This record gives sequence, C-alpha cells and structure tokens, in this order.
Amino acid sequence: MSAIDTSLKSIALVVDDAPDSLGMLAPALASHGMTGLVARDGREAVTLTRRVQPDVILMDAIMPEMDGFEACRTLKSGPDPILAPIVFMTGLSAQEHVVEGLAAGGVDYVTKPVVIEELIARVGTHIVNSRLLQSARSALDTSGHAVVACNADGRFLWGSQKTVDQFDTISTVLEDPVTVAWIRSCLNRPVSAVAPLDTQSATLQFMGGTANQEILIKILHGSESSKEQILSEAFGLTLREAEVLFWLTMGKTNKDISTILSLSPRTVNKHLEQVFQKMGVDNRTSAAILADRLLST
Repeated sequence: MSAIDTSLKSIALVVDDAPDSLGMLAPALASHGMTGLVARDGREAVTLTRRVQPDVILMDAIMPEMDGFEACRTLKSGPDPILAPIVFMTGLSAQEHVVEGLAAGGVDYVTKPVVIEELIARVGTHIVNSRLLQSARSALDTSGHAVVACNADGRFLWGSQKTVDQFDTISTVLEDPVTVAWIRSCLNRPVSAVAPLDTQSATLQFMGGTANQEILIKILHGSESSKEQILSEAFGLTLREAEVLFWLTMGKTNKDISTILSLSPRTVNKHLEQVFQKMGVDNRTSAAILADRLLST
C-alpha cells in the first residue's frame, strides 16, 4: 500500500542540479500518485515555489548559485513563509550539515543515494502533518486573532493573517530582548505556568507549543480583550477551557481542537466535560449556542 493517499493529488518539487537524481525521483513520485516538478538550483526553486505552492519540497543541499540551505532560509523567512515541508537530500552525513539543514527550516533529511521507498514513506508523513497544521492555521485566520509561532530563540516562523497584516509592528515587539527572554521561558512549560507579558504596545499570551517545538503566542493590542477572556469571565472557566469552548463555537471537532491547541483528544474531552458542568449544559450544541450568543452581543 502506498504511503501517500493518491486522492490528495499532492505536488512535490524536487530541487537538484544532478540530472540523474531528477530522472530517478520524478518517475518514482509519479508512480505513487504525486505530481513532480523540478528545479535545478535554489533560486529557481524559490521562484517556482512562490508560483505553484507545492505540498512538499525535496531539496538537495549543495548546488551552485544558491545552495539548498540558503533557499530553505529564503522560503521559510519573512511575513509569509511557505507552508510546505522541506526534506533535505544530501550526500553529506556530517552532523553539522544535518543541523544546518534543520536550522534553516527543514523538517527532515535523507542521505544519498536515496532509498525510494524510505523517501516516499517520509514524504507521505510530512504531507499529512503539514495539512493538519495548515488546517489549524486557517482556523486561526478565521478567528481574527493575531497569533505568531516562534522558535526558542524568538525567531518568527509563521503567523495568522492578522499578524501578517501587522508584521512590521509585531516584528518590532518580537525583537525586543525582554520579549525574547519571555519566549524562551515558555518552552516546555504548561500554559497556566506562564504569565502574560505586557509591553508598551501589546500584551503577549502564551498559547502552547507544537510537536515541532514551535511556541504559539497571541498578541493583544491596547485594551483589546480576547474572546477567550470574555468566555472565561462569563462562565467561570480557566483560560484553557475557554479556548476549547471558543473553538467549539467555530464549529471545530475535538480532533481539530486538539491540533489547534496542541492537546491530546483525551485532554480536549476532559476540558469539555468541565465546560459543560460550569455552563450548566449537557451537550456541545447547547454550549456553542450560549457562547456564540455572548460573543455576538
């Protein structure tokens, strides 16, 4: 059975300056139901990616002109970084090259000569995970929140649409040494253990972390109150319970909520049990109606 669901009609971009590699990988991807595109250097890959938005990128590390590391950094930086996972293909097995690829924004690497079945299996996993993450990001865009994801050093990774619209202002906040120190303090800590950070222009709230060690932060400007805070105060909920309830009002399933908030489905169920009890209801529909009515006033 193929590791990739061919019904997804995935697009893979193969970036390599070696004709033999391109000639081997493109047919292999096609045989597993994927559309394969090719680029022969990093610069061409950047241009093509912006135009066609592939689902995954297989990137050779060492190429003339712009190498794979620089191309990856270019694609994963700025206010609108590409969402496609980048898997490095390299004959370099030295640890520093592996680390450089991951630090540049890659999610995985395979060594040459490539074992096709192993590569296809990894590609399939990364495409599925990427689509789950993109679904969560789309939900954040719909919510209207300014949410950013940073790494442990405070470097901007991606953000909701509201964040992109305010990128210049928000990037200034994120670059402040005090903010960077606060972001680092969030790593591997529960949400309840991290107090919000008040700056001159905004309040930063830690929302949780992802499996990729991304730190999710909500940014509130001025006297702006989040919808979760409104729900928390109205129904006596913890902030996390209010977040679960908010996404419930957005029509998200328990699985969606677990992905968005980086929680296990079991934890989401437990939070919903507490939410129903505190609101005096016994089902999802009643809770969503009460919460939506409050937020609509």
